[in-house]
Amino acid sequence: MKKQLTYFILFLMVCGFAKGQNTVHPTSKEYQYPTDPAVAEKLEHWRDQKFGILIHWGVYAVPGIIESWSLCNEDWITRGDSNVAYHDYKKWYWGLKDEFNPQSFDPSQWAQAASKAGMKYVVFTTKHHDGFNMFDTQFSDYKISDGPFRDHPKADVAKHVFDAFRKEDMMIGAYYSKPDWHSQDFWWDYYATPDRNVNYDIRKHPEKWQRFVNYTHNQINELTTQYGDIDILWLDGGWVRPKHTVNEEVLSWGAPIPEFDQEINMPKVAKTVRENQKGILIVDRTVHGPYENYRTPEQGIPSEMSSDPWESCITLGGAWGYVPNDQFKSADKVIHLLVEIVAKGGNLLLGVGPTADGLFLPEQVKRLEEIGEWTGRFGEAIYETRALTEFKEENWYFTAGKDYELYMIYVNDDSPLPNVLECSSHIPLKKSELSLLGFDQKLKWSLQNEVLSVEVPEKLKAELQSLPAFVVKISK
Repeated sequence: MKKQLTYFILFLMVCGFAKGQNTVHPTSKEYQYPTDPAVAEKLEHWRDQKFGILIHWGVYAVPGIIESWSLCNEDWITRGDSNVAYHDYKKWYWGLKDEFNPQSFDPSQWAQAASKAGMKYVVFTTKHHDGFNMFDTQFSDYKISDGPFRDHPKADVAKHVFDAFRKEDMMIGAYYSKPDWHSQDFWWDYYATPDRNVNYDIRKHPEKWQRFVNYTHNQINELTTQYGDIDILWLDGGWVRPKHTVNEEVLSWGAPIPEFDQEINMPKVAKTVRENQKGILIVDRTVHGPYENYRTPEQGIPSEMSSDPWESCITLGGAWGYVPNDQFKSADKVIHLLVEIVAKGGNLLLGVGPTADGLFLPEQVKRLEEIGEWTGRFGEAIYETRALTEFKEENWYFTAGKDYELYMIYVNDDSPLPNVLECSSHIPLKKSELSLLGFDQKLKWSLQNEVLSVEVPEKLKAELQSLPAFVVKISK
């Protein structure tokens, strides 16, 4: 009885937290919950979405290579031909602008595939580190709308991407890289470009850096005034930051740390974009503080549950953008990732890269459809839920609904499904009802020695075994 009562109190606390966190929120030495009520409200709405898509698309899709990074002159970088001089390689890369002509560009295909997968928001690369703009900026001619695609009716790519995803009722995120390797005010041709950082001493050329800061502000202002409602400004390139904010995560990247700030005046950025877009979320990645409204671990999942808002960014294949012959994760693998991430309190942002023609590959679309078959059936245990301190036991993951439900998500592995499933982490009250979500099937259950035993219906056992995961719902 004591454990049942403890469970019930904990459950009330979790559900209350889910409904009212914009007024009562956890404190952290590093994470700072937003104080603006409009931002806090949007943040909690974003946390309800759970599953989004991150789309990397740029000139790097033309040859099908890693996005931007082959331009960077650091030890870990590899390029296709070791006999090509670095200067010549950069010249070739910049020249891809004149080949990028995606006549088949169909953002509605992307949006519909994402919607069928159960995704609820999009983050689209308006500009990656290479500086190539996927929107019709007036502050650079290095853009999709100034090449062979300029006369196409969808030449202002970001506008049409955002519009297509809005039609699917999704939150809209604009990815924007703070560094810009094409800009002469970031990588100045007067000097070599030894690494990812600005290649001149800002202290000696403050006017040059100020031009870059102004350029950055102007572009972000364009994105937040000319492209409709934007919910998230997702800022990448975390090495562009005040020097005093450099932390262990930044040091682990292995890149040199300049002796000066690479500061773009984030307080001014935040003030401007929130005047343009009330309540917009700002994700200044890895720069902990008031402008990192949620965390973004990349290609991995934290080991523990966190009540702070976070999102794992993980690719469907092996690369963020399109590369030929990429190997895509199975739908089962993605579903297992989604379940674990949500049970630990996070969102999954799945990276899918379109081809140079502007389409998702058939295999990508198929994967998203397969994922959607599961989310369409069991999404109640995913969307609009919050995490519990005891989030896992053996094959079980747990989430809490806002109306006092507990969802027990059983993740299948290669082992045969037993006839009786046991759990000791969360014990229902005596009058609770247990059912199989998506089957309209009530379940027989019993308690003995503080262990919950749930009988698996024989007629459904084979079907349950075939699923990547299924859900037992406990209603009060």
